[in-house]
Amino acid sequence: MSNWIIYTIGFIAQILFSSRLVIQWITSEKKRKVITPTLFWTLSLIASFLLFVYGYLRQDFAIMLGQSLTYYIYIRNLQLQNQWKKFPKLVQWFLLVIPILIVIYYYNNNKIDITLLFNNNDIPVWLLVLGIVSQIVFTLRFIYQWFYSEKKKESTLPFGFWALSLAGSILILIYAILRKDPVLFTGHILGAIIYIRNLVLIKKYHD
Repeated sequence: MSNWIIYTIGFIAQILFSSRLVIQWITSEKKRKVITPTLFWTLSLIASFLLFVYGYLRQDFAIMLGQSLTYYIYIRNLQLQNQWKKFPKLVQWFLLVIPILIVIYYYNNNKIDITLLFNNNDIPVWLLVLGIVSQIVFTLRFIYQWFYSEKKKESTLPFGFWALSLAGSILILIYAILRKDPVLFTGHILGAIIYIRNLVLIKKYHD
């Protein structure tokens, strides 16, 4: 597949990810507190699917890992906001099943695909490890957010979520620079700024 098509998929995903942050940021500024609009989770879901595809096409296991761990957390947050049931049943099943079918399809010949992902000549082992660690830290924010929201019985983005977001984003920016990946760099440079602003809002209006 042509590189421009692959990068287009990646940039569309990052645009959607950035859009969700901008929408969340503007909403929060208006309310003078951190708000989580439904559109945040809807855009997250679509962007996550696209970035997973981008990661596979780039043969970048770190990207795929990060998206596969958070996809269903986005769906769960939509459920907590009582918005998931508003999706048509056909759309619900499509979103639930498609990622699983992608994994079954692409990993049908498991040994070959694992070899491709972990022995990419363009990514030395130490850099792959950095990418995986970065994605794990970045993904932990949603696992933390998920447990926090389940405890509160509502979808919310606490201080710890934004702190982990900033730490993970900085690590991914380092990875993107070393990997020479414009998609990751573009997406996370804006994100880091918004993460800092949300931390400021929480400390200023919730202390």
